[in-house]
Amino acid sequence: MTPYLARLDRRIRETGTCLCLGLDPDPGALPRGFAPDVTGVERFAALVLEAALPYVAAVKPNLAFFEAFGGAGLAALERLRARIPAGVPVIADAKRGDIGSTAARQATALYDVLGADAVTASPYLGAEAIEPLLERPDRFVYVLCRTSNPGAAEFQALEVGADAATGRPAEPLYRRVAAHAARWHERFGTVGLVVGATAPSELAAVRAIAPALAFLVPGVGAQGGDLPTVLDHGPAVAGQARAAAGGALLVNVSRAIAAAALGRDDAETAVATAAQEWSERLAVLR
Repeated sequence: MTPYLARLDRRIRETGTCLCLGLDPDPGALPRGFAPDVTGVERFAALVLEAALPYVAAVKPNLAFFEAFGGAGLAALERLRARIPAGVPVIADAKRGDIGSTAARQATALYDVLGADAVTASPYLGAEAIEPLLERPDRFVYVLCRTSNPGAAEFQALEVGADAATGRPAEPLYRRVAAHAARWHERFGTVGLVVGATAPSELAAVRAIAPALAFLVPGVGAQGGDLPTVLDHGPAVAGQARAAAGGALLVNVSRAIAAAALGRDDAETAVATAAQEWSERLAVLR
């Protein structure tokens, strides 16, 4: 069982980029010629996937855009997953995390049925809620830490008291999450963090707390995040992740690639060009 970080390292070296392709096919934002139903969503997602694959280090389908269509949507997601070559890491953007028995079933659904190499998860219920996701040595969990959405600070920036047991000072919640995730990684070796590019100072602070954790960074495309800070502080600076190409950093781009198809007769070419441009902007230089 090859560890996830080793597989990711191999793919980043093959492509020379830390670009992660997000698959978030919104039925209300499809190009002309694609029906706003599950068939249209699958067709467009397949077009984006095939056009962008040569230029990406990983693929991150957002499960909600397929789950919204019920069984037909999940079947479409499984077919799309089957299109992705074995050497390309797949991150299920599921944001899971629940009590142990439920999390165990989530692990089965995401890892064994869907075939995801990694998942996103919420730490809100504590370590026990995501341990079934963490304990697979060949899989990986990106824990939500400081996200890219405008309302992220509502809870993530709340001050939490000093923790005598761990020696942590009073600090914002997202920093406490980063510190706990770093300890989980010491135990399992399968933990990374989701840190948004729209909060550059927070991203730098998280890197200082968790130097050995791989980052998955959304928010540089349509959300206009701070790409220079991401490239400066996103790569891991310690541990196994540091040894991986690009410090195991993945930068997710979704709409900025898919939207290239809008209003174009040559949609596939337009998507491929957008993906190539982002791949070059996120080139890994060793």
